[in-house]
Amino acid sequence: MDFDDQLRRYFGTDDLTTIAPATLETGIDRMRVDLGMEKDRNRRFALWSLLYLFNASPDLDVAFEDEDDRNAARDFMDMMTQAQGPG
Repeated sequence: MDFDDQLRRYFGTDDLTTIAPATLETGIDRMRVDLGMEKDRNRRFALWSLLYLFNASPDLDVAFEDEDDRNAARDFMDMMTQAQGPG
């Protein structure tokens, strides 16, 4: 899954600065629906990660049945926290 492709799919643009609040909300809702229907583990993780970046991801125990997937999500969360730096 290409990040820009996903932005275009859910928000109609790959420029985050141009997404209107209503479009953002609608796109996030569509991602949540797709996450709930997605069976492929990798695509599911990618959708969850994108939702996480928008502060809209479901809890790990809801999103992932497999403990390995939950641990990978925790690692992703830790990496994003570290990337933000101190503050």
